[in-house]
Amino acid sequence: MKRLFRWTLRLTIFGIIAGTLTVAAVWWTLSPTLPDVAVLREVKLQTPLNVYSRDQKLIAVFGEKRRIPARLDHMPPLLRQAFIAGEDDRFYEHPGIDYQGILRAVWNLIRTGQKEQGGSTITMQLARNFFLSSEKSYIRKVREIMLALKIEREISKDEILELYLNKIYLGHRAYGVAAAAQVYYGRELSELSLAQMAMIAALPKAPSKVNPITNPERAITRRNYVLGRLQSLGYIDQNTYQSAIAEPDQAYYHGADIDLDAPYVAEMARREAIERFGDNAYEGGYRIVTTLDSRLQQAAVESIREGLTAYDHRHGYRGPEAKIELSPDATPADWSSALDGYRTIARLIPGLVVSSDPELAFVYLPDGQSVALDMESVGWAREHIDQDRRGPKPKQVDEVLQEGDIVRVARDAEGLWHLAQLPEAQSALVSLEPATGSILALVGGLDFQLSKFNRITQSRRQPGSSFKPFVYAAAIDHQYNPATIVNDAPVVFNDSSLEGAWKPQNFSEKFYGPTRLREAMVNSRNLVSVRILQDIGLDYARDYITRFGFEPDELPPNLSMALGSATLTPLSMARAYGVFANDGYLPPTRWLARVENSDGELLWEAPPISRCQQCREPGEEKPYTPEVVAPKLKQNNEPQVEQYDAALVQQDPASVPLVKSTFIGPPEPDRAPQALSSQSVYMVRSMMNDVVKRGTGRRAMALGRGDLAGKTGTTNDQRDAWFSGYNSHIVTTVWVGFDDHRKLGRGELGGSAALPIWVEYMKTALDGVPETQPELPVGLTRVWVDASTGELARPGQANAIREIMRTSDASRLASLQPATPENIEEPVNTDDIF
Repeated sequence: MKRLFRWTLRLTIFGIIAGTLTVAAVWWTLSPTLPDVAVLREVKLQTPLNVYSRDQKLIAVFGEKRRIPARLDHMPPLLRQAFIAGEDDRFYEHPGIDYQGILRAVWNLIRTGQKEQGGSTITMQLARNFFLSSEKSYIRKVREIMLALKIEREISKDEILELYLNKIYLGHRAYGVAAAAQVYYGRELSELSLAQMAMIAALPKAPSKVNPITNPERAITRRNYVLGRLQSLGYIDQNTYQSAIAEPDQAYYHGADIDLDAPYVAEMARREAIERFGDNAYEGGYRIVTTLDSRLQQAAVESIREGLTAYDHRHGYRGPEAKIELSPDATPADWSSALDGYRTIARLIPGLVVSSDPELAFVYLPDGQSVALDMESVGWAREHIDQDRRGPKPKQVDEVLQEGDIVRVARDAEGLWHLAQLPEAQSALVSLEPATGSILALVGGLDFQLSKFNRITQSRRQPGSSFKPFVYAAAIDHQYNPATIVNDAPVVFNDSSLEGAWKPQNFSEKFYGPTRLREAMVNSRNLVSVRILQDIGLDYARDYITRFGFEPDELPPNLSMALGSATLTPLSMARAYGVFANDGYLPPTRWLARVENSDGELLWEAPPISRCQQCREPGEEKPYTPEVVAPKLKQNNEPQVEQYDAALVQQDPASVPLVKSTFIGPPEPDRAPQALSSQSVYMVRSMMNDVVKRGTGRRAMALGRGDLAGKTGTTNDQRDAWFSGYNSHIVTTVWVGFDDHRKLGRGELGGSAALPIWVEYMKTALDGVPETQPELPVGLTRVWVDASTGELARPGQANAIREIMRTSDASRLASLQPATPENIEEPVNTDDIF
């Protein structure tokens, strides 16, 4: 017996020694391969790219992983306790591995042959999530245990729990508890109920398979288990437990809570982020702040929708989008199935007509409700024959709507439902701040879901007569003035670039004889513009018009340029009109205000704008100087600052790369070169002011302001309709047309198709903006002129009108006839001109 005892004792001692040596050997072998735990303190959680307006309205979120980092002390105590109760109830007691839990799991495995909870602690899960692969092997498990022990020695329990609750995957692309709260319940952490906290705490075991969206029954079972653990551990009492398990779960998928409808700018921001940050763009937590004003952007979106709807109604109803056979015993489930594949676009909701009679039709919507449409709701729907013709007005509802029709409906401001349809025409709007070139609003089309083509930056269309102010500006700087007489008469040009004889004519197909420049602008006389261009010279005019930011190869090398035959983007048109609004200066156009990292630190900011009379072109590349500090990217794509040595720059300037706009520290201002003189700007602006007051743009007078100027534009056969208008505070361009260049239809001109959209938008844009009139610049004067000849008028002349011109021109005209105090006046009041 003693002998058996001695052998047992020896074997035990030998086993302990062997086990100790084995553990030591494993530790000695694997310990050097363990990662440095200190990096956890500096860890950058992968968070998506967020895009904002300048007033911090969320425009878009890009990235596969939804993550919202949260501090532990900002998390509800019951949420933390729910995770501890469900995952690791001895978290604050064990050293990283729970020996009791491991022994319990091993015993259960021996006893039942089934693996049970108890093996992995929160610290071990953290180690696995941050440092280890998902491979299932004994070596990986040993490394996980060793790493957990190392983490516990170097990082506090609260830090471990905070990292875990921000890192853990909780299903449906949600990483961390704050993201899960948004994804499943659309709430902040502080707004969650106890049952919802328990549901989120129940997700780590099988987040993809057992969650309240994918498998609600199993998820609720797991939630109730967590609630039971909370009660058994004393975190909640019996009454609280009973109330929580009785609470129904209302989880459904909540996408990112977008505040502002600006998808075309969001796409511009996404591409910019990829260019700047590469593969890290969607995970670095970058914040891109745009120059958009949320109030103006929303007004632009609404104006485009209303304008295209009005255009659509003017041209009739094209019929249902589709038609199906409705069975007499069809159920709402069948109706819903029929609407699969149809989505709401621009607030136009798809619906199925389930019944129709002469007085009323019922339309079933995807959300399960049915709406009634009466005769007033469908009264606009005259049959569309072509762009110029419609059928008679319907007299009964069932003339328009039949059972089985899949149609669109919309709700107006009063909450009433109306029949609608998806417009086939498109429109785009861009609005700039003239002094800085900042884009305040940009809508690239009716709806980004319908078409991702950005018509503001990508579409090149002929601007028609809205191009004429640039030709007039070139003439003003070529000894013309608003009173200069040009003959509005037929003319024929033989130009090989125009493929034979070209006979331009006015829109009215009439001729008006000798016409003052101002009246030609007001009434958009085509022949006057052509004769002006012929007189001042095509080469001179093309070179001059590039001052507005156009590229030379964008401008046609023939006289058709006078009528707007160039193909230009709406953005380039708005920028060019900004020269008139900004006293002749041309700042670079910008939509990006600044870029921040996930900690809110500034990485890049748009430089200020500085006017200069002689300076480089906007966007011209600038070489580094010793004072310039530029951001480079480390291997982890985080910006770092690199300072170039001044001596090196002086020795070999070519060795220093060029950058376009990537600067750290106080940025060098972007220069706004002077494109036109103040005198030329004032004269062209005064003529465009009359376009609004009494010409083709007079619908803009609905705004009740006297400081607006602008020009309509319509191309041949009404394929494009434009209006560009401005005051000193804002410039806005609107385009309407078909992507396939179809005709808009008879009567669809710049003043009737584009201008109403401009007016509707500017109601919001100019709200609260004081009316301001520009001062008459030095070098201009007001004179009385003969309305028929444009020469200085004599005292008491019956047809004398007041006009502005350069003082030198007035003196030259005065030298041709006796001057009197009555025909040249001091420039003291311009109210009658603007």
